[in-house]
Amino acid sequence: MIVDIRIPDISENVESGKVVSVLVKVGDTVDVDDVLIELETEKAVVEIPSTVAGIISELFAEEGEEKNVGEVIARIDIAVEAPKDDPSADVDSAETAKTSQPIEEQTRITAPDTPETEQPPETRPPVRKEARPAVPEEKPSPPEPVAVVPASPSIRRLARELGVDVTAVSGSGPRGRITEADVKAHVRQTAGVGGTVAAAFTGEPTLPDFSRWGDIETVELPTVRRVVAESVTTSWHTIPHVTQFDRADITSLEEFIEKNAKKAASKGVKLTVTAILVRVCAEALKQFPRFNASMDMTNRQIVYKNYRHIGIAVDTENGLLVPVLRNADEKGILDIAGEIADIAERARSRKVKPDELEGGTFTLSNQGGIGGTNFTPVVLWPQVAILGVSRSSIEPVMINGNFEPRTILPLSLSYDHRMIDGADAARFMRWICDSLEQPFTMML
Repeated sequence: MIVDIRIPDISENVESGKVVSVLVKVGDTVDVDDVLIELETEKAVVEIPSTVAGIISELFAEEGEEKNVGEVIARIDIAVEAPKDDPSADVDSAETAKTSQPIEEQTRITAPDTPETEQPPETRPPVRKEARPAVPEEKPSPPEPVAVVPASPSIRRLARELGVDVTAVSGSGPRGRITEADVKAHVRQTAGVGGTVAAAFTGEPTLPDFSRWGDIETVELPTVRRVVAESVTTSWHTIPHVTQFDRADITSLEEFIEKNAKKAASKGVKLTVTAILVRVCAEALKQFPRFNASMDMTNRQIVYKNYRHIGIAVDTENGLLVPVLRNADEKGILDIAGEIADIAERARSRKVKPDELEGGTFTLSNQGGIGGTNFTPVVLWPQVAILGVSRSSIEPVMINGNFEPRTILPLSLSYDHRMIDGADAARFMRWICDSLEQPFTMML
């Protein structure tokens, strides 16, 4: 019996991906959970496994090809006979026949409903043969993504924010995929060039022909870089950004880290300022719940979240990824340090799971290991704030009438001014700085 293997629902808002590698070929024998292809989505590289055991009879995936959720990537013949010298062959064959029926019913959901209770057991094989024509009927399911508009989550959000029905937009991207330029062009056409919405969201100008002045090289925009570009554009267009700067004296904190470094190492983790900052930020979000909320302008509501999931910006070869550390307020600093090291490494090796990149309520971006004195990070919509951390430096500070060398850490808090006022941001930053300057009080 032939079973269709389809791309499953990978994660919320993930509708398609690019095939980056095909690990099998026609004629290969596979077991349940054997990986067939690797699919690069807008969030991560995901392994697509086989749901049955058998021999691959047809393969519908090629490297570089775009595939939608629900599309068939392979057909597997699960009616594989056991070797003749195997006395369990008849038993295995019978078991395969028993288990094949529910699999076929599941993969051919468009077949006419036939009450199973009215079917005598001896007529089941003919029923399976008659159910075969259901495959052509379900064949229109690959076109299903046509009904499900081919647009990324960020483009859908942009359309909603502009009051555009995304199904009415004509896509100019590969296979009709809707781009940001398509949405903006639709706005200009419907609202008119002089309309306020059209004026606020004009399309990007066409690039000049750079080859006129010398040799050029054109490469395809990597998926992660494209997603970052779309996400940042949406955030910048949606959120009125303001950045609050402050500096924390972390001299005592560094002493605290040095004092507890061996204890952390004995547990296989490295105690870092980032791990402590995650714990401090999680506690700050409890004290200032508005920084842990989202603004719903459509329904004129504020959505407060009763959980603290901290996103950690990770610099990778493929672009910026932001894996999420869940329930950071419920974890100790050493546990947080271990989780950060693990999830950051998996992000760099593209092994992070899609759901580990979702659900963040606040983000931390630490550039201290690279350099810089200050920067203004972009808030990741629908969050309302992000904390940027720059490189610390030793500076003379007047204490009790004398200058003393102190380690100073620059911090930058970008926030959504629709939700947060300047005074709130200043208080939030001072709370974080005070916690860093008094690490023992923070532990209490």
